[in-house]
Amino acid sequence: MLLHRNDGACQAKGFYTYDAFVAAAGAFPGFGTTGSTDTRKREVAAFLAQTSHETTGGWATAPDGAFAWGYCFKQERGATSNYCTPSAQWPCAPGKSYYGRGPIQLSQDRAAGRVPGFGVITNIINGGIECGHGQDSRVADRIGFYKRYCDILRVGYGDNLDCYNQRPFA
Repeated sequence: MLLHRNDGACQAKGFYTYDAFVAAAGAFPGFGTTGSTDTRKREVAAFLAQTSHETTGGWATAPDGAFAWGYCFKQERGATSNYCTPSAQWPCAPGKSYYGRGPIQLSQDRAAGRVPGFGVITNIINGGIECGHGQDSRVADRIGFYKRYCDILRVGYGDNLDCYNQRPFA
């Protein structure tokens, strides 16, 4: 399923393991265990798609296709700032940066204070950047990963895959 996560070209080689995934999923008893079999499969596919998008090492002509390269990186590449927006509620720690780390890629100092649950949709994850302004290649990339995992799990995609015309969450 995660064909190239241990490829020598991937900085996260050896970092993401099946056992770690099972342990993390076990910490959230409702993850992939609620609803019909199709709903459960779609939830797992959605999680893998969102996290694969955030950790991808794929490119358009990559071996096995661009969507076979999820879980290649474990931190944001090319961060151009420390992602700190000072506020009284979420103060920035001196000398710290808040660039995306891990497959959920929490960035910004405010994200460090509140972690979203599994099964989040693109609009919740990155709506202010990717949603509400028509087609966006990043959203299409997330959808590509999602469709790949749904195909592997032999489940239909469901409806409303994009957020092109949705108002971003504030």
